Amino acid sequence: MVEVTDFRNAMSLLTGAVNVVTTMGEAGRHGFTASAVCSVTDSPPSLLVCMNRSSHSHDHFIQNKILTVNVLGSQHQDISKVFSSKMSPEERLEHGTWTILKTGAPVLEDALVSFDCHIDQIQEIGTHTIFICHIVAIQQSQQNRGLVYFNRAYHHVGAL
Repeated sequence: MVEVTDFRNAMSLLTGAVNVVTTMGEAGRHGFTASAVCSVTDSPPSLLVCMNRSSHSHDHFIQNKILTVNVLGSQHQDISKVFSSKMSPEERLEHGTWTILKTGAPVLEDALVSFDCHIDQIQEIGTHTIFICHIVAIQQSQQNRGLVYFNRAYHHVGAL
């Protein structure tokens, strides 16, 4: 059996893009920092997002049934930290410049790319929920340097 500590240490070596995932709807505006995001298929365009069920925002995402994945650029390390902090949802969204696309979920204007989505399926696995999302709009910026998380630290990738 794999020990939790061994699993976490090994997973820290899996490089992941840093994202701020947001929602808006009857349950309010909420957001969190996530690295567990990946594509599912291009037909139909879909992605998945994993979220800890103990997160304060968890039930709000389920109720709103929409989300936007904002892929952070190298200049967004502070926004990543804000969205993983104990700040209130209102305080978090005071950082950065926000707009909306089709769903109404907050879109970070200068994110590398933002995927605006409807949550189509929800699957619970252990401590986490997996949201399978249908992408309804994409906004891409002219930024060319991404923010990744590797070995418990932020790193910048891409052309200078």
